[in-house]
Amino acid sequence: MPAESTPDAGIADEAAATGPRRRAKGRRRKPRGKGRTALLVTAWTAGGILVLGGTGVGFLYFKLNDNLKSVDINQALGTHRPIKVDNGSENILVLGSDTRAGGNKKLGGGADDGSARSDTAMIVHLYKGHKKAAVVSIPRDTLVDRPECTDTKGTVHPAASGVMFNSAYSTGGAACAVKTVEAITTVRMDHYLEVDFSGFQKLIDDLGGVRVTTTKDIADKDSHLDLKAGTHTLDGRQALGLVRTRHGVGDGSDLGRIQLQQAFVKALVAQVEQIGVLTSPTKLVELADTATKTVTTDSDLGSVKDLASFAGGLKNISSSHMNMVTVPVRYDPADPNRVLLEKAKAQLVWDALKNDRPIPAGVTKGTASGQADGVVTSS
Repeated sequence: MPAESTPDAGIADEAAATGPRRRAKGRRRKPRGKGRTALLVTAWTAGGILVLGGTGVGFLYFKLNDNLKSVDINQALGTHRPIKVDNGSENILVLGSDTRAGGNKKLGGGADDGSARSDTAMIVHLYKGHKKAAVVSIPRDTLVDRPECTDTKGTVHPAASGVMFNSAYSTGGAACAVKTVEAITTVRMDHYLEVDFSGFQKLIDDLGGVRVTTTKDIADKDSHLDLKAGTHTLDGRQALGLVRTRHGVGDGSDLGRIQLQQAFVKALVAQVEQIGVLTSPTKLVELADTATKTVTTDSDLGSVKDLASFAGGLKNISSSHMNMVTVPVRYDPADPNRVLLEKAKAQLVWDALKNDRPIPAGVTKGTASGQADGVVTSS
């Protein structure tokens, strides 16, 4: 899905990039080695958590409740946060993490060192009434000013300028990621959701795969992906490869991969609408079990009851009412492997979210796009 085609949602930061940075030579980045995992967390949320909303979990309550993990973001960040705007809207920071421990080592490669990275980040803005949403992707390679953060062990990490966005999560975990987003957007995050890619893969398999159409051949041996142009029903491994790939499409940048992720989100949400998972108790139990085992939430959503209540309010948001964009960015002239936020255009995005209004049409026009638009569509 083209980053310019949908007139909504965007996320930005101040593109301050102070401190020494390597000046790149040659052409803009081609894909890196094994490439870190890009998780489609919004799709996971829409397809996995969403199904909990319309159900009475009954006897499954305690089992599912024990599956959940949560982080007390409010306690970690205290009162020094943007003011909550009481206009009926909500903002959720959705992260995809690629911990290298356990099962994810096999999926993502790398050392089994227990470390984790945030390779996909989206702000999901639910408009008043929860009948439509804006989804703003933040490229992990965006250079930002990260505020001071305290990690889960109590270690204080001083503020840093001109660092990659995804370093916030690896430095201080979920709370630091939320704090960084709030610092660069001045928009309060009401909730936090995180999923790892092993859960994403299993969710797709539980759904029976997702049907997409590729308009071009996509081949990426590092993502174990080899798709000819045409219509495919992707299993979990193929779907994971699609949302991870940066070799097989566009200019090999994270921006191109984000476009694939956004298109896949819509395909997944559309499929969940069509297959009627709520009418199949067996399918529902499978999805609920997978979802609650792999999701991490803020403490306000840290029980099945709270999560189900929240998700129940999302059922009316169809794929046609999800507007998806990438935050307006430009390539860093000092290092084309990095991007900088377009400050003025980003501010239009934040103002729109604060006021619960659509993001102005064309806000991403003329910004970096990754050149992968239109490669994947829902079928």
